[in-house]
Amino acid sequence: MKRLGRIWTVLVYLFLYAPMFILFIGSFNDGKDLSEFEGFTLSNYLDLFRNSHFVELLGNSILLAIFSAVLATLLGTLAALGIQAMRGRLRRLVMSLTNIPLVNPEIVTGVSLSLLFVFVGRKMLSTENILGFTTLLIAHVTFCLPYVILSVMPKLHQLDPSLMDAAQDLGCTPLQGFFKVVLPELLPGIISGAIMSFTMSLDDFVISYFVYGPRFATLPVEIYTYTRKQVPPSLYAMFTLMFFLILIVMIAMNVIQARDERKQKKRIKNA
Repeated sequence: MKRLGRIWTVLVYLFLYAPMFILFIGSFNDGKDLSEFEGFTLSNYLDLFRNSHFVELLGNSILLAIFSAVLATLLGTLAALGIQAMRGRLRRLVMSLTNIPLVNPEIVTGVSLSLLFVFVGRKMLSTENILGFTTLLIAHVTFCLPYVILSVMPKLHQLDPSLMDAAQDLGCTPLQGFFKVVLPELLPGIISGAIMSFTMSLDDFVISYFVYGPRFATLPVEIYTYTRKQVPPSLYAMFTLMFFLILIVMIAMNVIQARDERKQKKRIKNA
């Protein structure tokens, strides 16, 4: 039974990563057709970095992902602290509201935010051209927030409430106690939430498509326009680089989580 389970797991992962494997091979293909490998070449990667338009779009996506991750991490951590201080029905209600963006279809979120931004632009700012970097940033922070909250909340549950009292008894102010005692305990969850927010923002298409403007576009949105015609081989190189970038970030997140688990086990053992 275990052997059958392992075989099934391997087949599932092959199915999941086969498209990326094909793209990886296509990024080194000297031809333009993925169905025929005409020879090994690195020219697709060279063409990618020679194309200033693609490099600019990639820079836009990375810039947006960094800003979104920073703001979502800051607001999400503060929100988690506030939720932890709540009790009873209010806390359950807020957690339910926090989970709604996770289960809500992205197209619904994207259309809703687009309508909101257009309404604000017309009624309050008297402009038709409100969509751009600001609307993208607000939208990305909105759907990244729940991931940060759900990453920090378990660390707050594990935190010994007497630590803050002990820090204040030893002469710390509440602010000093938070930064010296509480924050280091929450740091693994905060970092995990930030990494998750970065990856979610970097490759988002559906929500971004409804809230971007002509002045600021991201790479996933621009790539969509190429699906109606033949995709240039340099885009295969772009896909491959983005895949490995996100893979490295996810590996880093898993390493951080594994270290935190080992520390927790060591503390329990020493106690």
